[in-house]
Amino acid sequence: MQRNGIFVGSFDPFTIGHDNIVRRALPLFDKLVIGVVGDNVNKQYLQPAEERMKTIAQLYAHEPRVEVKPFYGLAVDFAKANNARFIVKGVRSVKDYEYELQQADINREIGGIDTLLLTAEPQLASISSTLVRELAHFNQDISRFLPTQDK
Repeated sequence: MQRNGIFVGSFDPFTIGHDNIVRRALPLFDKLVIGVVGDNVNKQYLQPAEERMKTIAQLYAHEPRVEVKPFYGLAVDFAKANNARFIVKGVRSVKDYEYELQQADINREIGGIDTLLLTAEPQLASISSTLVRELAHFNQDISRFLPTQDK
């Protein structure tokens, strides 16, 4: 039986922190599906969902175990649709942990899907998409926070 996991988020933008979680989770799974949250009219994105998906797919073009798909709705439904028994989440702080623990409990209760929490590496713990978007808004160079093929 294939071990599939999902990693879902808006990934706006997909940062070196996200990339680190994917690369650390990959050895645990036969396939990891990255679910990119579709456009939400209540949120202003740097890039539309299609562009975010394309960027992530290009990053993992040479990794056959990674698949990038659009994601709408509940993570447990996305997991089931992709034959995944696990949701992968990254946590940077106690605040993240508390939020993700509640989500993990609910996802297990309503869908029987377990959550794997990977803690951020210390040098990446302060990097968030929100902060990177803010830097971009003020015309700062954000390239050091974005993964490249060689990282």
